[in-house]
Amino acid sequence: MAIRRQSILPGFGLTLGYTLVYLGVIVLLPLAVLVLRASSLGLAGLWDIATEPRILAALRTSFSLALAAAAINVIFGGIVAWVLARYDFPGRRLLDAAVDLPFALPTAVAGIALAAIYAPNGWIGALIAPLGWKIAYTPLGIVVALVFIGLPFIVRTVQPVILELEQDVEEASATLGAARMQTLVRVILPTLAPALLTGFALAFARGVGEYGSVIFIAGNLPFVSEIAPLLIIVKLEQFDYAGATAIATLMLAASFLILLTINLIQAWSRRRMGHV
Repeated sequence: MAIRRQSILPGFGLTLGYTLVYLGVIVLLPLAVLVLRASSLGLAGLWDIATEPRILAALRTSFSLALAAAAINVIFGGIVAWVLARYDFPGRRLLDAAVDLPFALPTAVAGIALAAIYAPNGWIGALIAPLGWKIAYTPLGIVVALVFIGLPFIVRTVQPVILELEQDVEEASATLGAARMQTLVRVILPTLAPALLTGFALAFARGVGEYGSVIFIAGNLPFVSEIAPLLIIVKLEQFDYAGATAIATLMLAASFLILLTINLIQAWSRRRMGHV
């Protein structure tokens, strides 16, 4: 006879009910109200708003730059996580704690600090200005801000997986004659792929809706560096609640589709690792 394992939390029905009610009230209900409010416009109204040149440009800016920043963080955040997990050096704990600063720092403060540093008269901006480069008040400044706020998502997602990754596997790969690059591509990266995809999805989701740290460094020029969340605020200030709701609904739908795709790729990666 199979012995049923008891859960630490008693009462599956009670805990499941609490979970459904909590998620329904906190997450699903506000989103449902948003979609319901936008549905009053009809598909034709949503399409008219979505195809407005300024809104289309803002949506393209938000999503493309959020994807670019998340991709950058996957590479360099993975390196940071590897260094913090595998090497012991003076100041490692301080550096490890500094990774979480974007979580605790108010986004407006981060935006002001980044704008001051990367402005043409800032510490870094003044160094690259003679080369004809400009970071602040351009789309590149938005990418910098999104990289800043998205880095902890990658590091904190990948770091525990690296800590659990046995170094014996790497040594066995080297013993069998594999080069370092072969070990990285065929042994390490497949193991880290689900965590990297999870961190990528989290960083992307945070970047799409980021507002405070972006508006101070973006320049906010329509058709150039204006993000969709700022356009929602503009619509609300103009008492155009229907337009603001429509933009938010479009962002919600696009974000859901992209995150769903990432989750499907992540599930495929885990199944593939399970068969290996």
